[in-house]
Amino acid sequence: MKKNSITTLNQFIADQQNKFPYVQGSLSRLFGAIQLSAKMINRDVRKAGLIDILGNFGETNVQGEEQKKLDVISNDVFKKLMDMSGDCVCVVSEEDQDIHWCPDGANAKYILAIDPLDGSSNIDVNASIGSIFSIFKRLSPDKPVNEEDIFQKGDRQVAAGYVIYGSATMFVYTTGSGVNGFTLDDSIQEFCLSHPDIKTPENGNILSVNEGNLNEFPQGVIDYISWCKEDNKADKRPYSARYIGSLIADFHRNLLKGGIYMYPPTAKAPNGKLRLLYECNPMAFLVEQAGGKASNGQMRIMDIQPTEFHQRTPLIIGSSNMVDQVIKMMAGEAGGGNR
Repeated sequence: MKKNSITTLNQFIADQQNKFPYVQGSLSRLFGAIQLSAKMINRDVRKAGLIDILGNFGETNVQGEEQKKLDVISNDVFKKLMDMSGDCVCVVSEEDQDIHWCPDGANAKYILAIDPLDGSSNIDVNASIGSIFSIFKRLSPDKPVNEEDIFQKGDRQVAAGYVIYGSATMFVYTTGSGVNGFTLDDSIQEFCLSHPDIKTPENGNILSVNEGNLNEFPQGVIDYISWCKEDNKADKRPYSARYIGSLIADFHRNLLKGGIYMYPPTAKAPNGKLRLLYECNPMAFLVEQAGGKASNGQMRIMDIQPTEFHQRTPLIIGSSNMVDQVIKMMAGEAGGGNR
């Protein structure tokens, strides 16, 4: 990229389309619909307090979680724009019990899984929130889509990414050839390349976990957290504790600076809390493309076979050496520092 030049997301995708045959025209059009969804949601997030869309919607979603007004608005935005794109067969959303079938998508190639507004419990306190997406290619274009098409392992994703609505709005994505980040320029309403070829450090010094559940964590995780707090200048311990309570915000910080995010199993949530299809898989794809790792404590996240739309899984994700260290301790091995 030339000094002082600006590369928009649309220009970047067009360039990728020329370089990589798998970034086909219909996929680039689908990205156009996703980024327009993000701009519309960003507009509503920025004005939420002024137009009375803060607070609870008054219903719960399929997860049994209380919906915020912006949850419902964001979900509707994504589904409507996917309907209009003609390039999406169906949408699997955190907010919906069933699959949303796009009316003009019978012959489309792609399936979208989304968390329309991650971290929505933080909406009313003005903390960072975001949208997460995962794209799969249907397996049988000559037959109707079935569960086999939707329940693909994470390593079959053709693209994944997130949009974070924070002090700046960023669009971060991968199509399997690295991770790139784009910041929204409000003056021209375009996402512009700001973080090319993101690489996450092998080691970090940030620990992101809800220690309020410490007594319910597996012993290996408890041991790792204690290890992170020990004083050892050689490997820069103790680590800094940073936990926002929004996966997308914690993940984004750790991706750029190096660190680890954990949502392990607990007595109340033995299968973890985060959803495989539209939270863990896309984040795992991104972190691996950036040089990190993602595990459920026993196996690679993207090797897990989905069996339900809203399947949950424990998640340990971030800098590769830090993830390895947790897995060793969970397996009962003594860990002697990040290697």
